[in-house]
Amino acid sequence: MSSANKNLSEFSTAGLPDVSQKRFAIIVAEWNTEVTEVLFEGAYKTLIENGVKAENIVRANVPGSYELSFGSQVFAQKADIDAVIAIGCVIQGETKHNDYINHAVAQGLTNVSLKYNKPVIFGVLTPNNQQQALDRAGGVHGNKGDEAAITAIKMLAF
Repeated sequence: MSSANKNLSEFSTAGLPDVSQKRFAIIVAEWNTEVTEVLFEGAYKTLIENGVKAENIVRANVPGSYELSFGSQVFAQKADIDAVIAIGCVIQGETKHNDYINHAVAQGLTNVSLKYNKPVIFGVLTPNNQQQALDRAGGVHGNKGDEAAITAIKMLAF
């Protein structure tokens, strides 16, 4: 279901695992910071609201979304990190750069998740324009950061 038909901040919390002792890394792309900061805030808030202790949330910044795969791998390989959330935003723009970056990031995060056998969550917006990004970063369609955090928690119960 597309976010045009679903609010990203509305999800079921039934059956969530106890995450009070779990550690999360949130890797945040600095490119499109006005969007990624709101996504980070949503992810952080959702983790806290669902029982994660603030001291069990580690944040690291990378220059852009392309670097999310490497940043996520650095934390996924750590034994004391249970899940990684990658936060980014690649806006379509006038060239096809987004196709290459989004594909590379999706594949890279999948590879990291499989290599380290832990959840590595794709919290990357891939909108056509700035307004669509803002709509999904706390706007009319909710916050993709909220969705990414709840996905990480749910995957720990898998």
